[in-house]
Amino acid sequence: MSKIFETELEFCEICGSVLPLPGETMFIECKRCQNKINVKEFHGIENHSSHIFKSYDTSTNDKEDELSGPTVERKCSNCGHEEMIFKAQQTRSADEGQTIFYTCKECRHQEIEYS
Repeated sequence: MSKIFETELEFCEICGSVLPLPGETMFIECKRCQNKINVKEFHGIENHSSHIFKSYDTSTNDKEDELSGPTVERKCSNCGHEEMIFKAQQTRSADEGQTIFYTCKECRHQEIEYS
């Protein structure tokens, strides 16, 4: 087979597919077209990669987040307080109504209402 592509070494020069990493054999074989490349051609080439993960902020308190948000005049069935915090989420399929979660600001009692 003849070269079709001028590529970096990590791609096959015949079909353009990504080549597998070198193993213990003297040749790297393309999985698509079975083109073989001598591993000596890779001598001195370095490959670097890194992973960046979002760090978790431990400074916030989950209970504080639970007690923030919009409020509604709704009587708590546990303590009788007249104001509750609410949050709406789509917990079921898209053609069904949303679920509303209520949390009492006083006793932190939680109620759920399915619309």
